[in-house]
Amino acid sequence: FQTLWPDIDVRLDTNLKPMDFAAQGIDIGIRYGAGVWAGLVAEKLMEEEVFPVCSPSFLSQHQDIKEPCELLKHTLIHDLSMDLHGSFVSWDTWFERICILKKETIRGLKINNSAAVLQSAVDGHGIALARSVMAHDDLTAGRLVRLFPGIKCPSPLAYFIVYKAESSIVTKVSAFRDWLIAEISADQNITR
Repeated sequence: FQTLWPDIDVRLDTNLKPMDFAAQGIDIGIRYGAGVWAGLVAEKLMEEEVFPVCSPSFLSQHQDIKEPCELLKHTLIHDLSMDLHGSFVSWDTWFERICILKKETIRGLKINNSAAVLQSAVDGHGIALARSVMAHDDLTAGRLVRLFPGIKCPSPLAYFIVYKAESSIVTKVSAFRDWLIAEISADQNITR
């Protein structure tokens, strides 16, 4: 973006808390959720799917993983980063969606950061429930392996471009929005 629009400054803030656009002078953002934020226009940027992943070495050491129910015998890595969002697909939700009866409490490693969840799986500490957008690079590089690729579990949450309605006519906002959509559309491996 900076190459195309050198006169527009970009500040990247990766805060997990929703920001007050007016109070903090924010023009445009990307949020993960259901697509409804008061006072903001939300345009879907990317959908995602949720699926179990592990490192290739973990899989080679645990060749007993042939069916989804066998995951319950292993350390499951739980992503607590979106616990406040009721629609977030947790291990409990994933097992329910694929119709596996399970114990109410699943043992495992609990981490409150999605990137750290994936890194823990890359490091061979267990099986993570990955979000397709976040796991894309690790899967492509072979650091992670998707388990049971035939099982589809779309997330009810997605990534959205968000901005104040009055900002839609501001050149720098529309330029960044259009550039972002073009970048995502150019990547054939991520569903828009």
